[in-house]
Amino acid sequence: MKSEISKNNGWKTGRFAVTLLIVLLLIAFVTTISVTLGAIHVSPDEILKIIVNKASGSDLFPVTWEQKTENIIWNIRFPRVIMAFIVGAGLSLCGVLMQALTKNPLADPYVLGISSGASAGAVSVIILGWFSFLGGYAVIFGATLGAAAAICLSLSIASLKGRITSTQLVLAGIATSALFSATTNLIVYGFNNGSDKTKMALYWMVGSLSGATWSRVKYVFIVAAVTMILIILVSRDLDVLLLGDDVAETLGADTRRIKLLIILASTVLTGVVVSVSGVIGFVGLVVPHIMRGFVGSVHKRLIPVSILGGGLFAMIADLISRVIIAPEELPIGVIAAFFGAPFFLYLIRKGSVGR
Repeated sequence: MKSEISKNNGWKTGRFAVTLLIVLLLIAFVTTISVTLGAIHVSPDEILKIIVNKASGSDLFPVTWEQKTENIIWNIRFPRVIMAFIVGAGLSLCGVLMQALTKNPLADPYVLGISSGASAGAVSVIILGWFSFLGGYAVIFGATLGAAAAICLSLSIASLKGRITSTQLVLAGIATSALFSATTNLIVYGFNNGSDKTKMALYWMVGSLSGATWSRVKYVFIVAAVTMILIILVSRDLDVLLLGDDVAETLGADTRRIKLLIILASTVLTGVVVSVSGVIGFVGLVVPHIMRGFVGSVHKRLIPVSILGGGLFAMIADLISRVIIAPEELPIGVIAAFFGAPFFLYLIRKGSVGR
């Protein structure tokens, strides 16, 4: 019996390693393509030299390219690729957390209305000028505040009948999401004066990474990295939570603490991500579900591959959004929806929703 368990664990570990390697190789390939493609073609060799020189802070390779080329690669394309990865990784991790919280494999950051709340908060800052005294951090503060308001409202609605259940959370999230989406539309169309702020909010509502800069990459990376490390450290608690509250408490788990950690992590991470990318749907739904099919439901394996897979998904979606109607650009949220919506319908057809 022990040998059978050991053999099964070894097979799962090997499959996890192979999945991890394949995703990493795909990330490297997509990164190369994303940085190379554009109005100005730059060879991969030059790109590598530019990145090495800029990252090292010295000219390790002789400069044989124009300054304009260096600016395009280092200040426009490369930070956008990095931002796409961080955004996708963050949304995918939030999807894993929401699925653990609700015990529903089809849940994502939108299930509790967190993304809709973050959207409403960010749009309020953009159009109404709220928190302008915070300067460049106003949007991120507004988005995080909106996300917190949404999760608090969802929890309040779900707890009206006493103990909160997964079903109540999902239903409360649907209502909250609809409410904040309506609020966002009211702000956009109620204050539509044809200004650049209104146009920016409309484009931002369906997702965009065109405004990626190194300063934004830095603070989003810090928040995402801290959250990811923290969640990986408590991955065993997430496994226990899937057994149900009663069983988890019998095993000595503090379910209230675990749920509070999930809610706080998802709120902050979603708020930060939405503040820089706008609304990008289905990443938190599609990626964890696919990765679960490869590595199983044990979170110490599911979380790392979901983080990398989410980053890869967003990078591919952003690449397609840039080239499909070049030189114009489609919002990344549109591309993500084209991938995610059919996948969601496929899951419904399989009967996954009813399980």
